Amino acid sequence: MTENEDQVAGLLLAAGGGRRLGGRPKALLDHRGRPLVEHAVGVLRAAGCTRVHVVLGAAADVVRQKADLEGCVLVDNPDWAGGMGSSLRAGLESLSGTGARAALVSLVDQPGIGAEAFARVRGAYTDETALVSAAYDGVRGHPVLFGSAHWAGIAATATGDRGARAYLKEHAAEVSLVECGDVARPYDIDTVADLHHLE
Repeated sequence: MTENEDQVAGLLLAAGGGRRLGGRPKALLDHRGRPLVEHAVGVLRAAGCTRVHVVLGAAADVVRQKADLEGCVLVDNPDWAGGMGSSLRAGLESLSGTGARAALVSLVDQPGIGAEAFARVRGAYTDETALVSAAYDGVRGHPVLFGSAHWAGIAATATGDRGARAYLKEHAAEVSLVECGDVARPYDIDTVADLHHLE
């Protein structure tokens, strides 16, 4: 592994309570016989992230008990009910001072995006000023990579469920798009109707 590779940390946002799933925390949804959060960590590791921070919120204690998250840094977000923005802020704050120069951000409810897409986005990392996003037929989606030079700006604008959307829109000219439509399906597991995507 080159020094460059270790500078990109995986950041998994897995705090959601699954309000539209009848209050079933997304991290604990069953996928291939294991909790979805475990699958998502495995994808980040397969994409080359040796350092993975996982933001937990809803049923955090149960997630700790049921999911094998060994080797991950677990970050509690007590404000998880306020939306994804608070989890993104907590995750970026947890990476501050670790030596990481970029965060490759994963959402726990997108199992159709596998290691190949994550590796592509990670491979576009240049330095701490990098802003990289997967694209699907040219439209920006997940995963995204944020160089550490952007963390403070993202944290300042990450509110509610918008995450980094406002910041990325403002800095659209700086975002490198990496086409992933040929290797990933960017659906979300948001409602009961979406559960058929899980195996």
